[in-house]
Amino acid sequence: MFFISDYYQASAREIKRWEAIQRSVVYSQFNETLSGMDTIKGYRAENRFLINSSLAIDKMNEAYLITLANQRWFGMTLCVLTTLLSLLVSLLCCFRVFGISAAATGLLLSYVLMITGSLVMMFNAMTKLENEMNSVERVHYYASSLPQEALYDIPERDPDPNWPQFGEIVFENVFLKYRAGLPYVLKGLNMTVRPGEKIGVCGRTGAGKSTIMLSLYRFIEPEGTILIDGVDISKIGLRKLRSKLTIIPQDPVLFSGTIRSNLDPFEQKCDDELWDALRRAHLIESNILNKVKLQTKRDETMHKFHLNQTVEDDGTNFSLGERQSLALARALVRSSKILILDEATSSVDYNTDEKIQATIASEFSPCTVFCIAHRLKTIVNYDRILVMDKGEVIEFDTPWNLFSYEEGLFRSMCDQSRITSEDFDAYI
Repeated sequence: MFFISDYYQASAREIKRWEAIQRSVVYSQFNETLSGMDTIKGYRAENRFLINSSLAIDKMNEAYLITLANQRWFGMTLCVLTTLLSLLVSLLCCFRVFGISAAATGLLLSYVLMITGSLVMMFNAMTKLENEMNSVERVHYYASSLPQEALYDIPERDPDPNWPQFGEIVFENVFLKYRAGLPYVLKGLNMTVRPGEKIGVCGRTGAGKSTIMLSLYRFIEPEGTILIDGVDISKIGLRKLRSKLTIIPQDPVLFSGTIRSNLDPFEQKCDDELWDALRRAHLIESNILNKVKLQTKRDETMHKFHLNQTVEDDGTNFSLGERQSLALARALVRSSKILILDEATSSVDYNTDEKIQATIASEFSPCTVFCIAHRLKTIVNYDRILVMDKGEVIEFDTPWNLFSYEEGLFRSMCDQSRITSEDFDAYI
């Protein structure tokens, strides 16, 4: 029986792993389909997703069917083996090999049948337990075997509590790739961003624009040196670094709760600061701010952007432009010296884009701003423009100087976007 059990387990473990992997594909695809249901319906791609889902379920069922067939083979083999054992004992008793009475023979045979049944149940339970431990193996792998980020806190290396005071950023020969074996996405990046400077970043798809932001947050550890106000960010803890940076992402993230908990999740600011952030983000008009503060009942009369207003999961009770404005208000609450805009206005209309850019220009004037541009018009009046291509800096100068260079990449992008010299307000 032990030999049969080992023979069965050799294949059962791998089949169970295969089934778990295929099940993960089904769950992942189903979750993605639910998240993108509106887009799927908009493009009338329901049939394609149904076919993909059916194929994923079929592959999962293939593995499950083999698992069941394997279990049935094991059970039948054990039953045949125990039946042969019972037959052998019966024959030995019938031919009086043991020299026992008929009553003792009946008692022996009844116990033999009970023992063989118990052995089948025991081996089935053992093999099933080992198969189900595959799930524990996967949890253990994700908990302890995945590559870990750098240390969250390194108290002995913490910079001054007021760091960064100016917002100067220096990139020195920075290389970065997403994982070992892949080509570099950033290739020898060298540049200096002066304190309070507004930098617009543009380039073709895959040029490495968003990767610069990943390197600043150290979501991926870069090779080379990045200095913020003279401090090498690779030497300090991630908590200290990321708490000093503020990002407004392309897809604004809101959590279920209230507007207050979304603006200040760690309850570090007073209500007056939160109200002021909503006003500066143009979510509440100044002339009605005091009236809105007095509202206490959560009903239809409460202002949509009251601090106690409910926020549903993912902010689904707000439009995309409103979620983007709330993300801007959250950035105002943080008051960081370095602000990163990762195509923050790519999904909003031009009016909302103008409001956000006006707020950034007025409220973040002393801050260093990195803006990955979705529309070139949003950055033509920034201090300098960084043009990326294939992970390298192609051009880095003032917008007007880059526009004046007719053979440059920035000029060609402006021509394609129908941007003329009249759009450069700061240089006219």
